[in-house]
Amino acid sequence: MAAAGHVLATLYGRAGARATRSRHNGLMFPDSRVPSRDELIDHLVRTRIAGDVATPRDNNLAHYRELANGNPYYWFGVEFGERWSDEQDVLAVMAELCGVSEDPEHRRGQDTIDPELTVAGLERAAAELGKAAADRARVLTATGHPGGLLDMHAQVTAALRAAGCELVRVPLGLTADQGVVTQLAGVAVYERGASLWHTHSPAPMAEILDALPQEGEEPPGLVFADHGWAGCAAQRGLTTVGFADSNDPALFLAESEGTLTVCVPLDDHVVNPRFYEPMTAYLLDVAGLA
Repeated sequence: MAAAGHVLATLYGRAGARATRSRHNGLMFPDSRVPSRDELIDHLVRTRIAGDVATPRDNNLAHYRELANGNPYYWFGVEFGERWSDEQDVLAVMAELCGVSEDPEHRRGQDTIDPELTVAGLERAAAELGKAAADRARVLTATGHPGGLLDMHAQVTAALRAAGCELVRVPLGLTADQGVVTQLAGVAVYERGASLWHTHSPAPMAEILDALPQEGEEPPGLVFADHGWAGCAAQRGLTTVGFADSNDPALFLAESEGTLTVCVPLDDHVVNPRFYEPMTAYLLDVAGLA
């Protein structure tokens, strides 16, 4: 129980500075130190959060094709209608905003995320976090990738709470997609069979946003989320910061249309979630929340 308590305390930001270090290919970052912009770019490439990422080109193109063909699973809750029915138009946006290869003849093998675009997205996200903190806004954080991104979301949640923001509490008893919509460390997540599940579905966020007025609660002034959680919130007209991988085009298209406020490109589940720690430190420092 003591170990579990320590994990939860760390997630809630009450455990103090960690003494551990993150190491990959000789690159080390003390958890307490904020990397410079150049150091962060180097770290993103070394850990494959950006640069030559694990998601192969054929998988990227298959997802772009599914979105263009109108498969709602790949829309992440954003209503595109017929606007993106040409796969090449989707590829063009992904090349511009995510950094995948723009060559339509490149069909298989390695694909990329531009680390400069990742850091630029983090900086735009930080601006939104800084505004929310200055306004002491109501905020809602959520992740469909708890195995990779939960700690980042939890640290952002704790920083916003410390800055005086009001955190939206997920109403009790919400269900979606045969699972439960719940909250851990202040972050909305999807639980099924006593485990946190990976989901791209917009349904859990829809349940939260539909339940808030029934509870007499105001909607959030800022949503900080990923995948379908972010897409649903953006479609509802809420200021939304989202994170998405190179094979998840919906949020990038939503940003290009002005529906989503910011989309940060990154590999959303690298081999060790601690690799996201320098990125989170940089985000919070730029936001003035470190």
